[in-house]
Amino acid sequence: MKAFEFNIDFMGKRKLFAGLSIAFVVYALFDLFYYGLNLGLDFTGGTLVEVQFESRQEPEQVRQVLERSGFRGGVVQYFGSERDLLVRMPPQEEGDQSRMGDEILEVLRGQYGDVVLKQASFVGPVVGEELRDDAGLAILAALGVVMVYILFRFTKHFAVAAVLALIHDVVVVVGIFSLFRWTFDLSVLAAVLAVIGYSLNDSIVVADRIRENFRLMRRASPVDVVNRSLNQIMSRTLVTSLTTLLVLVALLIAGGEMIRGFALALTIGIVFGTYSSIFVVASLVIFMKMTREDLIAPVEQEDAEGS
Repeated sequence: MKAFEFNIDFMGKRKLFAGLSIAFVVYALFDLFYYGLNLGLDFTGGTLVEVQFESRQEPEQVRQVLERSGFRGGVVQYFGSERDLLVRMPPQEEGDQSRMGDEILEVLRGQYGDVVLKQASFVGPVVGEELRDDAGLAILAALGVVMVYILFRFTKHFAVAAVLALIHDVVVVVGIFSLFRWTFDLSVLAAVLAVIGYSLNDSIVVADRIRENFRLMRRASPVDVVNRSLNQIMSRTLVTSLTTLLVLVALLIAGGEMIRGFALALTIGIVFGTYSSIFVVASLVIFMKMTREDLIAPVEQEDAEGS
């Protein structure tokens, strides 16, 4: 039975989607430079305290109690049930930072009575700064390795297109976290690196099919070749993306607070990664005017290896 194949004129709308992509990236960069990221304690340093109350408490009221006691700039949120709260407190100007968890617990017990300490951890500012620098280097290294790999696997056209698509995905994901002031911590960074891998896989599938059709459809124009390639892989792309998104939605609903940032970043990344592998990569290949002659060298090399 022949698999269902779409018949969509993707490249006929490439200018529209190119404009959308540029708008996404420009707005995300503006938001990043103007507002910055709401970095978690992993990067800024500070104290994280998880406590359990006897009854339901409002996070905002708990935050105000801590602020009146001299703990400023903290974030209080539910962690599991409505009796469990997570307190994230940045470094304070005064006092022993390593004892901040005990001091926060004392304040809460003085106000609410029997409060159970479930977890307390402290991250120093030096460690946070180190992690922030390493995070940037990790993303740059990943993009560099990807470009070299695709350059040898395909051509310079695909290499440039794939890396620009990856940069597009990373900037948009990070920009959305900046826009909504969501906490950006190590788990979100791990999701961003996973997005690079996922988007790269999609881009390679697209590039492989375009290269194959450039060899088979010798009289077709580049736009027709790319359109045919994208329609052929559309079923596979939708099935892969939707099944992955189902798992991530389940994690968002039932996974708990600790992995919510990871699941959220990966969900956004997969949506935009699927979009970029179709519209950004393919549109850039057309924009750079790749022709069948650009793929002749790889064909001859493969024939020589086979013989």
